[in-house]
Amino acid sequence: MAKVGIFFGTDTGSTRKIAKQIQKLLGPDIADKPKNINRTTVEDLTAYDCLILGTPTLGEGKLPGLSCDCQEESWEEFMPNFEGLDLSGKTVALYGLGDQVGYADEFVDALGELYDYVANTGATMVGFWPLDGYEFNSSNAVDGDEFVGLVIDKDNQSSLTDQRVAGWVEQISAEMGL
Repeated sequence: MAKVGIFFGTDTGSTRKIAKQIQKLLGPDIADKPKNINRTTVEDLTAYDCLILGTPTLGEGKLPGLSCDCQEESWEEFMPNFEGLDLSGKTVALYGLGDQVGYADEFVDALGELYDYVANTGATMVGFWPLDGYEFNSSNAVDGDEFVGLVIDKDNQSSLTDQRVAGWVEQISAEMGL
């Protein structure tokens, strides 16, 4: 088994595409094939030394799930599994997708929510990303002067996606000791 597990929640498939892009850049010897969180168990997560977790932000700052009219369960339904979960000794990086123009007041808020759950498990969090190049009013995914993970806006900045993903993968590779 590879050292890195990549898990994502999605509604339209965009977050899955980014997960596949990340896995391709890391390579199959380092990262296993990405898995949808709705087909995952806690044991699947804890089997890896390093985790990469991704989520879109739906509507007004929500994690994907049934209450957001998703067709299948997603992060919303998986979140209770994080309560009491001990990820001490694990290294975790997060990424999120959002729309900074259409949802400028809750830009990638779901990424911030995911961070809050995971950071409380004792995991070492890596992959923080600069705010430079984004224009939004508010985000729960901001910690100080950076995002808590990679932020992708495919709606308004799709031309920057490949460059951002490649730069972030290089960054987290060093931070995870890959």
